[in-house]
Amino acid sequence: MLPVVIVLAISSAYGLWYKRSRGVIRAKNKAELLTPEMIGSALGTRATLVQFSSAFCTPCRATRSILQNIVESHSDVVHVDIDAEDHLELVRTLNILSTPTTLFLNSSGQEIGRAVGAPKREQVINALAAIR
Repeated sequence: MLPVVIVLAISSAYGLWYKRSRGVIRAKNKAELLTPEMIGSALGTRATLVQFSSAFCTPCRATRSILQNIVESHSDVVHVDIDAEDHLELVRTLNILSTPTTLFLNSSGQEIGRAVGAPKREQVINALAAIR
């Protein structure tokens, strides 16, 4: 009975960690600069949201919809959707481990933060408000 209890405790702990870590926007300390040539689009005058997605990813579609909706009301923010399968070198360079992953870039292309998983609308709006 003890092995079953241990397995259940470990799997429950992993499940809680996984649920809490998806969709949360985390600040980046590393100063990586992404150029318009790297992402295939011009940078926004205040911020750029770079979403890495894949064809069969259901959360990617929801994330794309949220980001496009937010960008419509912010003329100084650009949303770029990148197919991770078609840009494997960039995915490796930026250490993108799952889709959807959204990078938050400032006007110079520096990664300010990233969200792994589908972020909530309020989280994206708060992250954009922090970018000056």
